[in-house]
Amino acid sequence: MNWLYVSPVLLLICSNIFMTFAWYGQLKFPGTSLWVVIPVSWGIAFVEYCLAVPANRIGYAVYSAAQLKIMQEVITLVVFAFFSVLYLGEAIKWNHVAAFGCLGLGAFFAFHNWA
Repeated sequence: MNWLYVSPVLLLICSNIFMTFAWYGQLKFPGTSLWVVIPVSWGIAFVEYCLAVPANRIGYAVYSAAQLKIMQEVITLVVFAFFSVLYLGEAIKWNHVAAFGCLGLGAFFAFHNWA
């Protein structure tokens, strides 16, 4: 197994878990003041950056910038789908699945070698 291909994916999964909590975790606490929520979110996002920056730096050795971005977006949606259901208690509807399928198709086009 070549870790240059795998480590960016693992790092992006971890970074997206932190970023999802940084951006959306506070939705469970609507009564908390923004002056509290913003610094807490920044602290969580700092960890995300500590994972995302190396993921992209390592990944750029074997993936294009466009492939890294599309990979990150697909990972973001998968992480958010689990977060939405498990943490926020929201349902995934058919149109969410359709939208994810469109992004998956975009990822296919980005990673397929057309040469």
